[in-house]
Amino acid sequence: MNRDNDKGKVLISRSLIVGIGKFVLLMVIIVRLYYLQVYQADRYKTLADENRISTRLLVPPRGLIYDRNGVLIATNQQNFQALIVAEQTPNLQQTLDAFKKIMPLSESEEERIKKEIKRKRSFVPIKIKDNLSWEEVAKIQLNAPDLPGIIIDEGLSRYYPYGEKMAHILGYVSSVSDKDVKDDPLLEVPGFKIGKSGIEKYYEKKLRGKGGNLKLEVNAYGRVMKEIERKDGIPGERVDLTIDARLQEKAYDLFGEESGAAVLLDVHTGEILAFVSTPSYDPNLFSQGLNNEQWNALVNNEKKPLSNKAISGQYSPGSTFKIITALAALESGTIKPDTRFFCAAKMLLGTHAFHCWKRSGHGYLNVIEAIKHSCDIFFYETSLRLGIDKLAEMARRFGLGSKIDIGLENEKAGLIPDRAWKLRRFGESWQQGESLISGIGQGYILTTPLQLATMIARVVNGGYEVKPTFSKLSDYDREHLPRIKINPAYLDIVKQGMYEVVNVPGATAYRSHYDYNGIKMGGKTGSTQVRRITMKERQTRILKQEELPWRLRDHGLFVGYTPVDNPKYAVAVLVEHGGGGASAAAPIASQILLEAVKLDPTLKGVRDDRIKEPIDMSLLPYPAE
Repeated sequence: MNRDNDKGKVLISRSLIVGIGKFVLLMVIIVRLYYLQVYQADRYKTLADENRISTRLLVPPRGLIYDRNGVLIATNQQNFQALIVAEQTPNLQQTLDAFKKIMPLSESEEERIKKEIKRKRSFVPIKIKDNLSWEEVAKIQLNAPDLPGIIIDEGLSRYYPYGEKMAHILGYVSSVSDKDVKDDPLLEVPGFKIGKSGIEKYYEKKLRGKGGNLKLEVNAYGRVMKEIERKDGIPGERVDLTIDARLQEKAYDLFGEESGAAVLLDVHTGEILAFVSTPSYDPNLFSQGLNNEQWNALVNNEKKPLSNKAISGQYSPGSTFKIITALAALESGTIKPDTRFFCAAKMLLGTHAFHCWKRSGHGYLNVIEAIKHSCDIFFYETSLRLGIDKLAEMARRFGLGSKIDIGLENEKAGLIPDRAWKLRRFGESWQQGESLISGIGQGYILTTPLQLATMIARVVNGGYEVKPTFSKLSDYDREHLPRIKINPAYLDIVKQGMYEVVNVPGATAYRSHYDYNGIKMGGKTGSTQVRRITMKERQTRILKQEELPWRLRDHGLFVGYTPVDNPKYAVAVLVEHGGGGASAAAPIASQILLEAVKLDPTLKGVRDDRIKEPIDMSLLPYPAE
């Protein structure tokens, strides 16, 4: 009996323990449920919404770019795309075959489409073709019954109305690469494009704008059910450049099939009005996507259309550098305005003969006459007495030998050598013969067309240190430009020489002169040899440039300005392998300057005869030394 009682007590105890355990467990569950449903309600509501709501970035319209007169030079246009949704296509291959009957689809494009369809979910649209025309869109829509799963989507793509004529200024946009810094969520958007060169790259963040967002309700499989909320982004900002589209187009067309560069500046502000590098490329192709054939054609072109010759092409300045030689010699007292040297067509330095371009020589000349006729012997003699260090110092004052930095990539600094440079570079001393050829812009000296335009602008504006820019200067900036320390009388002497180069019969660029209601131009020609001329060639005069292979011809250069009495515009023109500055570069420069005058409403042709006659050296307003 006692044993049965003991068993009953044990059973009751165990039941009580189990009951208590169940009660505790129930309470734990109740507390947990209360915690989850009350205290954690907001958190789990958010998680549920995240599973139900999909947030997507909205790409803002890219900022527009205008020229100085408000002409649109980079814009956005409608971009129609043909997309395919795999789940809506009963037979993918049949649909693609039907599409190919309407418009071409290469094997590589078809392969890409199939790979993307395998990689992505069946309801995600895959691009077939973009940049479709209205006619192509109409054809697809007309044949819609035979194209199940193919839809048309509308967006924006970058468009450059002036094509290749503005390419080296504006650059282009292209897809984001792994190398691009991901500092903006927009860069993660598939197909998003950013500036890869030129102004598009320089002002990228300003032009890009800020993205918006779109909230969509999706089901468990990620399929869009409806749009919940849309917040549009902020469009990219407008950019206004100093470029004049009319002058840019004119300058580009003047080159024709030639290879080269031209830069036109306002001499008082440094504003760039035209900036040409030819041949060029169509930036619209980069925006749309180049194929291999198009890319290879650009890369293999011997005239290098992808190279921005205006800032990355480095060339010997040739006789255009005689302007610097004259200024350095006058300032140092190496020559006086009336100093005369005799040109007998050649001079000897030791046993080596140095020749003038004119076989019969020029006789006695002063500095103005030497500039007018571009006499090599005069400047050989001058630079020999002057020395390379003084010559280099003057060149640097006028913008040669260093980057100007106008915001475009791949600018080169050029080279202005001196004694210290040669010792560092070669471990050798400077030689007299090297000073001699440096005086006519040959030897180690290298410049870019942009630097030459800067040089001539600083010479003719009275010695103000203008810096080329694509941005308009404020009145304060214009009035507070630093001034180069040089006697203005020497600038007048050089300007007189440049006036005579163009406007006196028999001078090197006379054939390119103009008189537009009394407005004229001045300038200086230059030619640069790309190979060493043998004595036999010089003696037999087998130097006809047009008979040589293109790559062996001299480069032609010209720097000029207008009007001569009150300069406003300066230009530098380079024609690669053009044969000569007078024949190839001067006519182009003349037409560019004349067009600038014709388009300028402030220049009505006020005749000024002050510098028609040669300067009387005895009446200079400043001492010559």
